[in-house]
Amino acid sequence: MQIETREALALGSRPQLLLCMNLQKEHLAPGRRHMMAGTDDVLTACAAILEGWRARLWPIVHLKRIAHAAWFNPASAMTDWLDGYRPRPGEITFEHPLPSAYSSARFAAYMSEIGGATRIVMIGFSLDESIVATVIDGFHRGHNLRVTGDAVASRQLDDCPLDLYRRVLLGLVSDYATIETLQDALDPQAQPVR
Repeated sequence: MQIETREALALGSRPQLLLCMNLQKEHLAPGRRHMMAGTDDVLTACAAILEGWRARLWPIVHLKRIAHAAWFNPASAMTDWLDGYRPRPGEITFEHPLPSAYSSARFAAYMSEIGGATRIVMIGFSLDESIVATVIDGFHRGHNLRVTGDAVASRQLDDCPLDLYRRVLLGLVSDYATIETLQDALDPQAQPVR
């Protein structure tokens, strides 16, 4: 199965897919272990990317972290999607129990069908857990993963400035995926330097 859209075919670009990682209430709840920091600009970037992809009818996959531990209890409302970032009809959803989205057997099978030629853009939460784990797993499967640096958030460490922590994490991610800008994520012809 190859993901193709009319616009992608008209432009002669390769297939592409947007992965919205864990845009869940848990990550914005004050005092919670998995609360993200500096999310205002990140959510603005995520909204712009979602709007752009939806306007072009490009394929979108939403991932939701559901674990058996208390902090991602599936019965809790904290695992629900953030308002404004919920999947729409026609958009695919997967739940994953471990940090990597590939811990979902359905997601792993879906991605293996897509193949390595598809441009896969990642946005959302959490850079320090799910995004790092998913990027490493995807790299080992030969998938063309791209992380939009402006549209990913991480937790705040007590003894480390957020900008430094994000820079280190994005440096780690860049060993396994391409780091893109917001403009790259919206451009079907984007070919950023790895």
